[in-house]
Amino acid sequence: MPRSDASDLACRLGQNAEATCRHYLSNGRRQGNYWLVGDVRNTPGRSMFVRLRDSRKGRAGKWLDAATGEHGDLLDVIREVCGLTEFCDVAEEARRFLGLPQVAQFKLAPRGDKARSGSTEAARRLWAMSQPIAGTTAENYLRQRRIAVFRDLANLRFHPHCFYRPDDHGPTQTWPAMIAAVTDLAGAVTGAQRTWLSPDGSGKAPIDTQRKAMGDLLGHAVRFGRPSEIMAVGEGVETILSLKSALPHMPMAAALSAAHLAAILFPPSLRRLYIACDKDPAGDWARDQLTQRANEAGIEAVALTPMLGDFNDDLVGFGIATLRAHVRVQVTPEDVARFMSLAA
Repeated sequence: MPRSDASDLACRLGQNAEATCRHYLSNGRRQGNYWLVGDVRNTPGRSMFVRLRDSRKGRAGKWLDAATGEHGDLLDVIREVCGLTEFCDVAEEARRFLGLPQVAQFKLAPRGDKARSGSTEAARRLWAMSQPIAGTTAENYLRQRRIAVFRDLANLRFHPHCFYRPDDHGPTQTWPAMIAAVTDLAGAVTGAQRTWLSPDGSGKAPIDTQRKAMGDLLGHAVRFGRPSEIMAVGEGVETILSLKSALPHMPMAAALSAAHLAAILFPPSLRRLYIACDKDPAGDWARDQLTQRANEAGIEAVALTPMLGDFNDDLVGFGIATLRAHVRVQVTPEDVARFMSLAA
């Protein structure tokens, strides 16, 4: 894109500086002629200020982070908040926000310090830009799925304006999203899954591909609770959190797909593994593969089978009391006493 076009977009964003800040820097607030926020990645705080009106000190839309010395314009804000690496994508998003027609774009070389799309570093940056789910659309979505909010949800966050690029290469969109951190056994973030949601959290967003994962996923998982000698694993986040409704104190992990479930890595201390398999051919295959791997490693494998397609279907369809009763008879008596007693 010619530099004159970039300057024009920055100027237009500056003319709408407060609206731009409210949209992309939603964790901040207005104070006088400035918008205050923690940093350019929308972290809560007060160290970065964005000028909302032209003055002798500078143009509207210019910002400075007093803590780091970073500075820039609102195009830089869009780039950082949305996790973009190519300027043509930044310009496309700016035009979408301003309601301008899209124009033919020419890709520019990405800045050397930007993460490659879909990489582990991109996943870590998305995770860093997200916020805790308490009180957000993501929490409402979980409640709509009849999932209670637990103390072990540190690996779930919320992003209010997460980029979605359609598979048919249509215009990039933004939707609220639940962000799940994929971690290794040491707890380091290796990837992330985005689940795009409707604005009110009543369900998933009305788009073709409602979930996408990025980063290094093989062997890793979204973890709820610290790995120990006994744990449960399954495919989806909602499936595992539904099972955790019945077994609130058992460590669990969601591998995000049947193929990744079959390849999940075992904690060194693991001695009994519960496998929450989806009731379909892919789930059966993953269960068999994982059972064989566990047995070869000297780990007892116990399959947990849902009544319907998966345990979230069970929770939504039958309620928590029926789900607990169904799970209770599949879990060893000592684990019922240890992990289900407070949920009975």
